[in-house]
Amino acid sequence: MPNSNEVPLMFQAPVTGRGQIQYIQHPEKSQRWVDEWVEAAATNSPQFRSNVKTKEYKITWRFVSNSGQDDDIIRPVIAAKGFPYYPGASMKGGFLRCCNPQEAQRYCGSQISSNETQPGILRFHGAYPKDDSWCDQPLIDVVHPQQDWQVKNSQTHSAFLQISLYKPTLIFGISSTIKLEDSEWETIWNIWDKAIERGIGSRVSAGYGQPINHRETKLITVNLKGQGLASQLIDRSGEFRPNMFKAALRGHTLRLFSGMTDENTAEELTKELWGGFAGANGAIVGHLGIAFNPVNLELDEFIYNGSVIMPVYELEAGTLHILSMGKFADEYKNQLKTLITQILKFSMLLGGFGKSWRRIDHRIFFPEYLENGNKPMIGCHWEFTKQSNNYYFPVNNINHITNIIDGVQKAVNNWLILKGKTASNQVNSWRESFHPQKVQVWGRIAQDEDDSLAVRWFHGNYEGTKSIKGSRLTGRMGNIGRIYHRMYPHYFKTSSNEMIRQKNHVKKFVELLTIFPDKNDDRTQDFLTFLATTEFTKLWGE
Repeated sequence: MPNSNEVPLMFQAPVTGRGQIQYIQHPEKSQRWVDEWVEAAATNSPQFRSNVKTKEYKITWRFVSNSGQDDDIIRPVIAAKGFPYYPGASMKGGFLRCCNPQEAQRYCGSQISSNETQPGILRFHGAYPKDDSWCDQPLIDVVHPQQDWQVKNSQTHSAFLQISLYKPTLIFGISSTIKLEDSEWETIWNIWDKAIERGIGSRVSAGYGQPINHRETKLITVNLKGQGLASQLIDRSGEFRPNMFKAALRGHTLRLFSGMTDENTAEELTKELWGGFAGANGAIVGHLGIAFNPVNLELDEFIYNGSVIMPVYELEAGTLHILSMGKFADEYKNQLKTLITQILKFSMLLGGFGKSWRRIDHRIFFPEYLENGNKPMIGCHWEFTKQSNNYYFPVNNINHITNIIDGVQKAVNNWLILKGKTASNQVNSWRESFHPQKVQVWGRIAQDEDDSLAVRWFHGNYEGTKSIKGSRLTGRMGNIGRIYHRMYPHYFKTSSNEMIRQKNHVKKFVELLTIFPDKNDDRTQDFLTFLATTEFTKLWGE
């Protein structure tokens, strides 16, 4: 008699102890589920019939086709013979949203009366991966929301798993019930080009399911380079994860709003911009999303203590698109663009993206810390590339930082007015609210890469026997600290209004400390007293 346990989990029947088809009962079974799925799936990509028109699209990162969630694992949609696919119904929905009324009626059909419909001429067949190379990529994807832990006062945070395809090339199929001219097929694919620009599948605002081109949906495009610690997947391998851009921008949006209005309004406006959950009302589709295309990216390993491996990345060039995720009037899109441009520039001013974003990359600014090979890698460093230098804030003298932050807050306040909300000077309870009574920004001009004063204060005594290492200010494993350290590339404007960085072939930096002081912590108060005696100047906050 056959042993039921030998049947792959995805095909086991819905009986007690197993749940519905494809059910993954426990997270620890996820790897077995994937291994059995890959082994059982057909090796040859499904082929569309000869009457189906097709077109290929490359996905820049991961793609999630959500067929449901078991406990903490999101499963993919699977076709006959186990091959992953994107459903035709989902494709039709995306296509329909980008049609004008006449196109919608002709291609997708319409409701004639309460009990009668007129079908459209098109049939949407969905999409399949071009080949079976998806089997060779890491399929188990870790999603780790941390906003409440990092911004508010939450003491807990948790991760969940999803199964997603890594950088697949998808072939989409459409057929027609009548013969069409080539010119009309061109119109049809142009509509789908617009539809796919908003992303396909789940979690599209965080960079999943995004194609390379975004002609219609992009609000702004910036070119970036950076280096730092890469994320680790469940198998401990490293991955550069573009959803970190949305996480950073969304977090700073919440910090800025909470510094100017009450907590509920800050949450409401942030969810409206970036999406989220509204309890019984379900999910909120945000007005903004991101798509990232890593043009020149290398993953490597940093090893310390002879055997401990930390994945790292070096991004020489990448393109970040901030997307408009809905159909908005041009005036509203321009207002969105103004706001998100300021939030992006603010995010680059004070921090970085991804793991260890609150610290500078020690390989650049404190290499001696790592010389003996017995300490872990810390920090990251991000810059705009030459094509996007205009996104830097010019700092002709250190006090310009004050005007810069005031300008960002003015943009946030203008958004509050646009939304009919009232700014408030009320101080809320969140740890990282960007309110002048909750945060202080200190800065100085550093002469080069070797001229960071503060980096050594994180690892030793800053004055006599006084230290902030492992304190509430700096944090430790499992506890978020209250300080950011940034070496911001120093650009300034010349008398001819030219934005430049180098002077006498030296690249300077603006060294910035952003501190959310705990007024009840003596070590923090002692450090702030000390800071006032150094080259640092308090630039913002009370």
